[in-house]
Amino acid sequence: MKILVTGARGFIGQNLLPYLRKALPDIEIHTLGRDHCDHSWTEVSEAALQPYDAIVHLAGKAHDTRNTSAPDSYFEVNTTLTRQLYDAYKSRPGGKFIFVSSVKAAADSVEGVLIEETPAQPQTPYGQSKRAAEEYIESNTGALAAFYILRPCMVHGPGNKGNLNLLYQFARKGIPYPLAAFNNERSFLSVENFCYVLQELLVRNIPSGIYHLADDQALSTNQLMKIIAEASGRQAKLWQVPPALIRLLARAGDVLHLPLNSERLRKLTENYVVSNNRIRNALGISALPVSATEGLTKTIRSFAAHSSSKP
Repeated sequence: MKILVTGARGFIGQNLLPYLRKALPDIEIHTLGRDHCDHSWTEVSEAALQPYDAIVHLAGKAHDTRNTSAPDSYFEVNTTLTRQLYDAYKSRPGGKFIFVSSVKAAADSVEGVLIEETPAQPQTPYGQSKRAAEEYIESNTGALAAFYILRPCMVHGPGNKGNLNLLYQFARKGIPYPLAAFNNERSFLSVENFCYVLQELLVRNIPSGIYHLADDQALSTNQLMKIIAEASGRQAKLWQVPPALIRLLARAGDVLHLPLNSERLRKLTENYVVSNNRIRNALGISALPVSATEGLTKTIRSFAAHSSSKP
């Protein structure tokens, strides 16, 4: 099998490529990107993409939690580049196109549990740009054997630099976690589970469509902090600071560009539960390989190992 991966130098790509090479030793992986890749975006054409059995499109503009990016920049990358790549590949007989979208293409906030049948109502340029790309793929099937639109929730693993790393720094330095008064439940996704699903889509005949990706269990942020503390060899310190005061501090963070701002506070304290029933049913499995607790523990231990290796 010969596949092309975009965004291979990003967090997911750096975990996916070694995973696939180990799981599928006969696979031939080429990369497409701006620097140090086998192909550049200027080379994208129907002729250049025909040799590939599958394309895994990871590249995209991530959500800017500081809200400093121009709205058009999301559509230029997440929509226009995806359309360009898909148009050049969709006539490839028997090919598979895997587009890594986001749950934010469906909803920015969730009441209950987010499923694939939930009408998509993205509220931000990031989610809207991802949804526009999804709609284009769905309406232009071409000669492909299958297309897969994957909507992962918050992905974590070695090399992750997002909110989990921020929470780890709280625990590592013995700083009490001040958001314990917020009661929430949210889904996470181990990068190992992501890689497993993608591997299965490459080698099996799974029906085309949209699939939400999440670990099997949802957790509260307070549970998450306990997992982080335990994996760090520390006692969890949870402070129940009044939510009104926390929101005031977050608004100050918006202005002063502090680590805690309104967007990050929302991500840490919102309810955002995602069902993975459709992908598990499609794969014929009762559970993904890595549990939510096991995956998060591995991630936190990777942070600890990275910190201890610094001079």
